[in-house]
Amino acid sequence: MYPTSNEGLNKETESGVYFFTPAFYPLDNFSAHAISLWGQEFPTAEHAFQWKKFSVVRPDLAAQILAAKSPQAVKEIADAHKADQSTAWMVEKVSVMEEILKAKAGQHPDVVMILKKTGGREIIENSPIDSFWGIGKNRDGQNMVGKIWMKIRDSKI
Repeated sequence: MYPTSNEGLNKETESGVYFFTPAFYPLDNFSAHAISLWGQEFPTAEHAFQWKKFSVVRPDLAAQILAAKSPQAVKEIADAHKADQSTAWMVEKVSVMEEILKAKAGQHPDVVMILKKTGGREIIENSPIDSFWGIGKNRDGQNMVGKIWMKIRDSKI
């Protein structure tokens, strides 16, 4: 279902744009893996995470997020309202992400298959723009998403 490697599958040249589903796509919060959690149905993990961020403090934004047509639209809504998130969110966000990713793995066998495919290797959220969830521009970020996936892999597999 997923390619065994990302080698050469996604690239741009002067004459073309080559795209294909990346090998580890299920680990991405934007992947098309719906999640049932907290009495809600979320189209993606990104929807669930951003919804939870605003569900108590701004239910109107949470409703917009739930109705958003894409994870990118969800991210844009959340980014535009960073000032509205609660101060408690900074303490809760890692445990919330872990709960979401556990649900994703528990509800989708292909996610578990991809986790198994990582073996004992380090899982790295290779984000050049996020040094908390990923490794950031300087590749020295905290990689929290990768750490959570490894924790799930090590406890589940």
